[in-house]
Amino acid sequence: MTARALSFILFFTIGGAAVAQDPTSLDLMPMPAHVTLGQGQFLIDGSFAVAVNDLADSRVLLGEKRFMEMLWRETGIPFAVESQARNPPFLIYTSGLSGAVQQVGEDESYHLVVSTTKVELTAPNALGVLHGLQTFLQLVHITPQGFAAPAVTIDDQPRFQWRGLMIDAGRHFQPVEVIERNLDGMEAVKLNVFHWHLSEDQGFRVESKQFPLLTEKGSNGKFYTQEQIHTVLDYARERGIRVVPEFDMPCHTTAWFAGYPQLASGPGPYKVETKWGVFDPAMDPSRESTFEFLDKFIGEMAALFPDAYFHIGGDECDGKEWNHNARIQEFMKAHGMKDDAALQSYFTGRVQKLVLAHHKIPEGWDEVLQPDTPKDVVIQSWRGPAGLAQAARQGNQVVLSNGYYIDLNQPASEHYLVDPLGGEGAKLTAEEKARVLGGEATMWSEFVTPENIDSRIWPRTAAIAERFWSAQDVRDVDSMYRRMAAVSLKLDYDGLKHNSVTRMMLERMSGNADPKALEVLASAVQPPQGYERESLHEYNSASALNHMVDAVAPESETARRFGLLVGMIVAGKASPAQWIEARDCLTLWRDNDAKLQPMLAGSELTAELSGLSKSVSQVAGIGLEALDDLKNHRAMTADVRERNLQVLKAAGKPKAVLVDKLVAPVELLVNASAK
Repeated sequence: MTARALSFILFFTIGGAAVAQDPTSLDLMPMPAHVTLGQGQFLIDGSFAVAVNDLADSRVLLGEKRFMEMLWRETGIPFAVESQARNPPFLIYTSGLSGAVQQVGEDESYHLVVSTTKVELTAPNALGVLHGLQTFLQLVHITPQGFAAPAVTIDDQPRFQWRGLMIDAGRHFQPVEVIERNLDGMEAVKLNVFHWHLSEDQGFRVESKQFPLLTEKGSNGKFYTQEQIHTVLDYARERGIRVVPEFDMPCHTTAWFAGYPQLASGPGPYKVETKWGVFDPAMDPSRESTFEFLDKFIGEMAALFPDAYFHIGGDECDGKEWNHNARIQEFMKAHGMKDDAALQSYFTGRVQKLVLAHHKIPEGWDEVLQPDTPKDVVIQSWRGPAGLAQAARQGNQVVLSNGYYIDLNQPASEHYLVDPLGGEGAKLTAEEKARVLGGEATMWSEFVTPENIDSRIWPRTAAIAERFWSAQDVRDVDSMYRRMAAVSLKLDYDGLKHNSVTRMMLERMSGNADPKALEVLASAVQPPQGYERESLHEYNSASALNHMVDAVAPESETARRFGLLVGMIVAGKASPAQWIEARDCLTLWRDNDAKLQPMLAGSELTAELSGLSKSVSQVAGIGLEALDDLKNHRAMTADVRERNLQVLKAAGKPKAVLVDKLVAPVELLVNASAK
């Protein structure tokens, strides 16, 4: 049995059969606001075509063309040329045109009716049409009669108006094609804000014609030209996505100083940083020339990016350069600033005024929130829900990112159950809750490259997208995982590589076109969660991210489902077939080491996996022993139990910067068998 077969078994036995009368059985994500199932289905064949009413703007027409191309990819059906189609069965109606620049709070609702003979999609503008088309694509599935969509009536609109994904292009540069395919993924799950993190200690990533040294000396040659920026902006707008640029200041600015050291508070010299972390360099708030520079720079970038919002960062200033600069200390004393926080508040206030002067709305991380922060500054809360509540109570609009840090390899369930209006947010008044615009998933890029970034974003971000779009009481985790798995496969048609990258990287690591044994090992492990990876190995911007820890998904679906299967066995709810499946899974993992060990020495990328493979095999063997004890109603002796638990404790420690996800369910089996 291969790892793929293992995943197949677990998917269908744990997931269970869909109930046709239950709207949540539809493979939709985000779940629409109102769904009414009808009778029958709409069959899709070569005569399928779409007609758009005369009020449609260019985004609707372009969206319809992408829709037809995507439907062709999903079905393989060669559809008739539109001009030759008679009485198109799919009708799109819009009642208004969109503005040149997309705004926060635009109507994104749509009404979709699918009958056995036709489809009607009605929306006030292009945004609703784009969302409705994506919903229809999710409805399409294979049936005994061919590809079809169930008869259904959907009335839908988002709960939050700000539903974002942040991609950090500063630490590891992400080329235009990577950005564009992830914008396609965003459109598929109805995210509408692309937050583009464009400057970091490790690189400044946007061409400035006013200050060319920002990229000449601060980017290592990896940056976006202004022409490329325009290309991405157009690409995003066609998909109903706003683009908010971020230029972090006054800290995380080492790359700025490589070309313009006069902005810095320290003596230098400065060069682009190659390590990760929080660094001392900071802009000099005591020099008027700093703000003159920023005025020109912000003016140039404000003209380049049309969105109403402009992110100025403001996070993680340690103040050390300020503390060691006598002139800055004198400046603080002369202006009655008692500490570094007061100095940063002064800096931020000056920059906020510059942003407003260039007709943009300032946005910053929650460190910028001070008692005197202007009410028109949007706060992005990354440190916790208390910061969100504080901002909303103070009168500022706020976006939540705490709980949605997808770079930390947390399971989708953890992200899914975080809500912008949960916890502290639930205690806000109605007026204060209205200031919570929504949230953003954040993809920080210390450990991602253009090759594997898709697998770190998707499919978990689809679950976060549902949290931002759907009703707050849509919280069934089992349903979420089932629907997320279906959407994950759909995202393949958008060109995303989250499902294909693991095998490709394993093939390269092993030099084997069919790395079955490596796949079996990969199915049992995950990268460490949180910031643990940084303590297990030394990394910098030149480190090759081509090991198994970079290849496997942040959350092993196979291991997760095996854990569910074990839970059913221990609870006495498993069927005889599921007992057999559990044994088959454990046998596969136990016996895999004997097949894998002879191959591992062939590459330094695989040699490091030797101890991990042995450990996974040993853990699976313990699981089989415990499973037999349970099956035969035979209690595991105390000394055997203690010995096994000690082995499992050692196996739970990361090896080759990877975590064995079989340890917890096998420990559950051991403890159950001891009783």
